[in-house]
Amino acid sequence: MAKPRYINHLKQVPQLSDREREILKPITERFTFRSNEYYQSLINWNDPNDPIHRIIMPDTFEMLAWGELDVSREDDYTVAPGCQHKYPDTALLLVNDVCGAYCRFCFRKRLFMDDNDEAVRDITEGLEYIGSHPEINNVLLTGGDPLIMSTGRLEEIIRQVRDIKHVRIIRIGTKMPAFNPFRILDDPSLLEMLSGHSLKHKKIYLIVHFNHPRELTPAAVEAMNRVHKAGLVAVNQTPLLRGVNDDPVVMTELFNRLSYIGVPPYYVFQCRPTAGNFTYSTPIEQSIEIVDRARSNCSGLAKRARLTMSHATGKIEILAKDNKYVYLKYHRAADPRLRDRFFTLRRNPNAYWLDDYEDASTLLHTADSLDRININ
Repeated sequence: MAKPRYINHLKQVPQLSDREREILKPITERFTFRSNEYYQSLINWNDPNDPIHRIIMPDTFEMLAWGELDVSREDDYTVAPGCQHKYPDTALLLVNDVCGAYCRFCFRKRLFMDDNDEAVRDITEGLEYIGSHPEINNVLLTGGDPLIMSTGRLEEIIRQVRDIKHVRIIRIGTKMPAFNPFRILDDPSLLEMLSGHSLKHKKIYLIVHFNHPRELTPAAVEAMNRVHKAGLVAVNQTPLLRGVNDDPVVMTELFNRLSYIGVPPYYVFQCRPTAGNFTYSTPIEQSIEIVDRARSNCSGLAKRARLTMSHATGKIEILAKDNKYVYLKYHRAADPRLRDRFFTLRRNPNAYWLDDYEDASTLLHTADSLDRININ
């Protein structure tokens, strides 16, 4: 297949009428639109509820006043330009501010706004910070999408991270295998480079983002097969998205098909209450039902995903519910007093986030009482 052309304007989408473009223009002025010919070809334009359409095309409901741009308070954990350090052993580098396409529900959509400078081209200060903190053994490269960068530029970054002896794992967060698998299929030098840095005792993990089974096209499956042959480890994470994968049957198929190709489900994230995301969000207690029902139809290999909330205070695993309570546990926490803490909350069927539970106020006060959460 020829290199897919990127689509940055609604006028490049022939399936839209002039009236539809006019209606959607204010949304794209607020939240950037970007796609490509390959991903657009996966849309069934005859289906008004098509899940791929939901993932990539603007929706008028994005204009509803709900949420905030940095709901997980990533800015609080920024220790150097483009570098975040929230958990002791893991650092994050925002290496660019471009993706192969822009998910409408992106929790970092602020990066794609004109006045944002969180992602940087020069990661020198971030590398110096990581190098001076020997407790950091995992580094996540994200953005934006690192795989949209040139192979040469990405190698330069990976080589510098590999030179830090205490970093054992390099993770690359990417949706390119779903958005444009030909980035992998048409550039053998990419996997050759990654293979050269995925060492016997220091692996590279590709954290991929398949949100719906329809994204697992033959090209995408072949791309993941080549990733495995190159000696990389791949796992999948996805938010739970209304109108995309909030059906247990769909989620079961996604879990199973990922397990068949050797890409185990890793996290299912509660959709963050980021500005514009209400139309994609499901209440927490509904999310529990969906994921539980999906996992009940999967083998152990396919049901490993943890239903998790990436809260400002940490990653909270959403375990279960009964008639009165919801049960949760801190999977990771920035504040040492919250690490591994198990807690219960009185049920609230209208809760989309931890902060929506009345009982959570005492818990949240524990972290907020610190002038600055110190993990160094």
